[in-house]
Amino acid sequence: MQKTLFAWIGQTDLDAAAGVEGKGLGPIAQVARKYSYSRIVLLNNYIDRDVSGFLAWLNGHCSSEIFHHPVSLSSPNDFEAIYRNAEKIVHKELSSSFRNAVPVFHLSPGTPAMQTVWILLNKAVFAQAQLVQSSQEQGVVFVDLPFDISAEFTPVIAKAANEHLTRLISGLPPEAPEFDAIVHQCEEMKTLVARARIVALRDVPVLLEGETGTGKELFARAIHACSNRKENLFIPVNCGAIPKNLFEAEFFGHVKGAFTGADKEKAGYFEMANNGTLFLDELGELDVDSQVKILRVLNDGKVRRVGDTVERKVNVRIISATNRNLITEVAAGRFRSDLFYRLAVAILKLPPIRERQGDLGLLIDSILNEVNKEMDSEGNYVSKTFSSKARNLMLRHRWLGNARELKNTITRICVWCPEKNIGEVDVQNALLPINTTENDELLNRPLGEDFKLQNILDQISSSYIKRALKETGGNKSKAAKLLGFESHQTLSNRMKNIDL
Repeated sequence: MQKTLFAWIGQTDLDAAAGVEGKGLGPIAQVARKYSYSRIVLLNNYIDRDVSGFLAWLNGHCSSEIFHHPVSLSSPNDFEAIYRNAEKIVHKELSSSFRNAVPVFHLSPGTPAMQTVWILLNKAVFAQAQLVQSSQEQGVVFVDLPFDISAEFTPVIAKAANEHLTRLISGLPPEAPEFDAIVHQCEEMKTLVARARIVALRDVPVLLEGETGTGKELFARAIHACSNRKENLFIPVNCGAIPKNLFEAEFFGHVKGAFTGADKEKAGYFEMANNGTLFLDELGELDVDSQVKILRVLNDGKVRRVGDTVERKVNVRIISATNRNLITEVAAGRFRSDLFYRLAVAILKLPPIRERQGDLGLLIDSILNEVNKEMDSEGNYVSKTFSSKARNLMLRHRWLGNARELKNTITRICVWCPEKNIGEVDVQNALLPINTTENDELLNRPLGEDFKLQNILDQISSSYIKRALKETGGNKSKAAKLLGFESHQTLSNRMKNIDL
């Protein structure tokens, strides 16, 4: 069984390497020589000191591959920074080719805060990890602590209240049930929710940016429900699912007989959302001609149905969302700068799950509860719970598809798992493989004259679309659901622009 040793470099280790009398081998070398490790991962907060001599010395005392991570701390007892950095580094190392290695946390080196954080990480995040300590008197000893505590709350307990967040929410109503569906506890999401509550009260356009599955529509609906327009309609539109030749009829409406198939008069999205909110999802998928037409409506406040001669006034609030970087799209000429600046008044950037410290566990519990209720309503179903090992595997996964991937995975698990208790194998069978080699190659291509960001995005889209079509036997509707698209038309539109 492969093992990876994690440890903070301590002063005793540096003294041992320098030959200080009475220090022996030091804690790290003592453990490294006692047991065999596939590799040793060292965290170092002595960023103002050269530790290369220690690393070379340690390399001579063991056969393990050594990895070194400099970490900047405001103090050696900064619990929050120690926790965040340690968890991030362990996740990163365990997500590499050594993903099946058992982590071993060394308690002896470093400050008491560092030792405490290793215990918390073991008890709440990395349940499969082993704890080891060493001393000249007792040698190397593995320890098993008989208590459990959630490390996900430690950063909040260990720091003072976020003053900026306090100022943000001080002028808001004490409750906002419209935002209850946004499961979170991390400071970044608290700040985003506070900003969203503020902007909800102001009738200005909102642009939501973030990866697929980060909850952009959830935020849009909450903003509308908190706004002065809440008594009127919220109209969501998937811009990527509308064929170019139907754009005007869908957005502006049409009169009877305006074109073949127009057998009755129909209002468009702008009229339907009059005095309410129009949510333009996947805004970056709109072609330039369609962008011009939307800009004209926003400037004039009027629409004309296809085949009609009468203009109709509309009063619509626009909330838009995109998983693209619109600044990059503007620079590349694929998105109009005048429309961008018209829509990007209040910008909210939603972080991916992997950057939301402490939220993943809450999301897993919330989604599992939701899936259990949905399936229980269908009958002949036993509600599921995660075992500690299964839950730990879920916590370690990167979730590149964010909440959408998380929901689909938990659904697959609940469908296929016959028992009440979800095991580690159930999770392994449900997780989609991540081609880290291919992704890393794409993400690390050098920038230069030949670099084209859109080409990289197209390659990634092509890879996932091929996988989805293969898994569904070419069924576009099922493939679209796997990819998180709202309809097969969105998938068809994407397929036109990439090489399959």
